Amino acid sequence: MLCTREQLEQEEIQRLAPYGMKSRETRGRVHPDPEHEYRTAFQRDRDRILHTTAFRRLEYKTQVFVITEGDYYRTRLTHTVEVAQIGRTLARTLGANEDLTEAICLVHDIGHTPFGHAGEYTMRKLMREFGGFNHQQQSLRVVDELEERFPEYRGLNLTYEVREGIAKHETAYDEVGFGDFDFGEMPTLESQLASAADEIAYNTADLDDGLRAGLLDPYELNELDFWREWSANHLEKNTRVDDMIRHKFIRWLVNEFVTDFVNTTNARLNEHKIDSVERVRAFGAPLAEFSEPFAERMKPLQEFLLTRFYRQYRVMRMASKAEQVIEKLFNAYLADTRLLPPRTQARLADEVPARVVCDYIAGMTDRYALDEYARLFDPTTKV
Repeated sequence: MLCTREQLEQEEIQRLAPYGMKSRETRGRVHPDPEHEYRTAFQRDRDRILHTTAFRRLEYKTQVFVITEGDYYRTRLTHTVEVAQIGRTLARTLGANEDLTEAICLVHDIGHTPFGHAGEYTMRKLMREFGGFNHQQQSLRVVDELEERFPEYRGLNLTYEVREGIAKHETAYDEVGFGDFDFGEMPTLESQLASAADEIAYNTADLDDGLRAGLLDPYELNELDFWREWSANHLEKNTRVDDMIRHKFIRWLVNEFVTDFVNTTNARLNEHKIDSVERVRAFGAPLAEFSEPFAERMKPLQEFLLTRFYRQYRVMRMASKAEQVIEKLFNAYLADTRLLPPRTQARLADEVPARVVCDYIAGMTDRYALDEYARLFDPTTKV
């Protein structure tokens, strides 16, 4: 038996909570696009994102560790997959649209530069006089302008709700306030869930990677309330923190984050009698949140990661090298645009050169940026 799009849309109406975004109620696409026979609008968006060049490149763009440091640490791709997994769990548990949540999760980092946060910081500095840079705005630019998949128009022609989810994605590392969106209204609950999934994923995964790399001392974990609670119930005194214990702790920690979040969000939805997407949008503040006590417990973990991991001297050395690579590439291309590939040069007739250079570098993987650096600045490397 074939399951048609109309049947899937009807199942959404029956299965999703009143505040869950239904596919058939989308605000639509910029360019007219006939509906698919057996996929909903948000399923099509998810699939379009998965098949982009920019998404594939996330495999070799890093979170914290530069790609040369090893194959065992999170990349932008593995982080994105983890965010999508957590996002689906949140959406399914709360009765939100799983497909829309997944699509926003999969696309949220698609505009990131190579070399993680160091790359973005450097690009923001270099583009200060040319319209600025942030990875969210670049993500929207990727799906609206830079990906070429249709002869009739540029971009992926995604639905309003997925594009809005990019523009209104909000964590400690995000900036909102760009694009053709009403920032006086809240985004869908699905968009809020994607933001929370991102926060859960990077807080727990960065702790995991830091411990695995040996940049974080397991004995320093005693500073964290989360560790003291878990170890008191699961470890004998003076137990060595090996890989298996680390896995168990991180698994427990993710579950703690998710459980508090879904319970708190569900309570807020009930308390405020949220019975439609319109009421989510009109609420004026996020409905999807952690409880206040849990948010207070998160602060020491975030401070721990900032001071002991993100600013650890080896990480800072990696960041310094990354900044030098991006800055030298940017300045070289801008000084002589003939160094750019012919297809990229062709865009110079219609766009500001600095933006063309920015787009080109932001699309690079760590590995490609390092290779390009060698081709331009190492006389012994073939061009």
